[in-house]
Amino acid sequence: MQKAVVFDVGRVLFHWELRALFEQLISDKEELDWFLANVVTEEWHFEHDRGRPLDDMVPERIAKFPTYKAHINAYATRFNETVPGPVQGSHDIVRRLDKANVPLFCLTNFGHEFWHLFRPTQPIFDLFEDIIVSGTEEVAKPDPRIYAIVEERSRRSGGDLFFTDDNPANIEAAKKRGWDAHLFTDATALESQLTQSGFL
Repeated sequence: MQKAVVFDVGRVLFHWELRALFEQLISDKEELDWFLANVVTEEWHFEHDRGRPLDDMVPERIAKFPTYKAHINAYATRFNETVPGPVQGSHDIVRRLDKANVPLFCLTNFGHEFWHLFRPTQPIFDLFEDIIVSGTEEVAKPDPRIYAIVEERSRRSGGDLFFTDDNPANIEAAKKRGWDAHLFTDATALESQLTQSGFL
């Protein structure tokens, strides 16, 4: 079977920074740093990536940090503003792979509700055969169960899957399953990796 390429989304196809939203709402840098370290943190956000509903997460967080009620609500309603734009060069690579008829998939840690806000704004995803979203599956990388879902839905396994992700733990989990996994640093390095693997 023809090898497929599996992309991560955040920090591979698109920049993602909680700071991009909250620096619009909190002007004091020290307060902003404290807020991102204690209130709306990446660790807390990851609960949504694993499938926890916003209706559970947001009221609980507001109860813990009531002075930041408006900011926590903004997290739920303005999430797309945490995505400043595409990673330079990555979309060009996706288009080149598509023109070469390479099967394309995404495996992303992304909240189910946020994905349904974000996905319609980005036509680049139309080029992918399937997109496996952690929040929808209620299991996130690097849990081996989500890699098994990719294998089932792509009908491929092991070396038939080239995978790029910016998180070393996610790469190691893929390598344990025999995937051809490469840590993403930038599009230039990815292009070289794909060329060496015969895709470009």
